Amino acid sequence: MEAQDGGGFLVWIHRKTPASMNTYTAYSIGIFIAWGVVWAIVAATVKQKDLGYIFAIFVGYCIGWGSATVARAVYPPPKKVYLTGDPPPTP
Repeated sequence: MEAQDGGGFLVWIHRKTPASMNTYTAYSIGIFIAWGVVWAIVAATVKQKDLGYIFAIFVGYCIGWGSATVARAVYPPPKKVYLTGDPPPTP
């Protein structure tokens, strides 16, 4: 990984990621896979009575994900703010 001006690892990985992977759908699929890994590890290592706490955290996350999904569908994206006072560029 070569050093680039104005950014670190996150800027580098963002530039290397294909545009098709930079979507909410890709994020949702990735999170689903991550939760699957977490559940597999938890089920193998945690006592049965403690699974309820992990399940409560998972349900809370699902509620948050669902509300964020609804908000993305209902509310429009924010307009760009130009702090320089210059008019926005024309396409």
